[in-house]
Amino acid sequence: MASCSKCGESNPERASFCLNCGAPLAIAVPTRAVRKIVTIVFCDVTGFTGLGEELDPESLRAIMARYFDTVSRVLESHGGVVEKFIGDAVMAVFGVPRLHEDDALRALRAAAGILDELDDLNEDLERGTGIRVVVRIGVNTGEVVAGDPSSGQTMVTGDAVNVAARLEQAAAPGEIFIGAPTYRLTKDAVDAKAIAPLTLRGKSQELEAFRL
Repeated sequence: MASCSKCGESNPERASFCLNCGAPLAIAVPTRAVRKIVTIVFCDVTGFTGLGEELDPESLRAIMARYFDTVSRVLESHGGVVEKFIGDAVMAVFGVPRLHEDDALRALRAAAGILDELDDLNEDLERGTGIRVVVRIGVNTGEVVAGDPSSGQTMVTGDAVNVAARLEQAAAPGEIFIGAPTYRLTKDAVDAKAIAPLTLRGKSQELEAFRL
């Protein structure tokens, strides 16, 4: 049903004018998805279950809020858009809605910055609770389908997102794993070393990856 902005009357979708007052009804314009090359960052807390066992719910909530704030601030300061929080993981996208030539490099700088900022946060947490928040990070670049930025729908989907998540899951605590496409775009500006090809869940072939 379409509501009239003038009188509030509900009208059938096929109506062009309000059946009550005759005012023209706004026509909904379908959103347009676009294909883009973006870089995705997944950051996840390791040992989260153990933290839950050690802390009462209020303390855990407060610590995780500081973690999310810290990670989000670093990602956004480098031009990333935090798309979602998944449990104790953060997913961010570089390249939507605004594209930069150096999005891949921005993403890697943000990933390294997260580890630096968490070191500072952990110093404070250890003094107060004896707890440290340790993360692992996956970064990957590739083509995705993104929502129409003009409508505020920038959520991205595609295999590049899945690979970034799998890279994060394969990394050890404190490590940053990056996909081959990201490495090719940044190899002249970062220090990264090849690791053994990864067998990732859901992928039919081993994937080339690098440790930042």
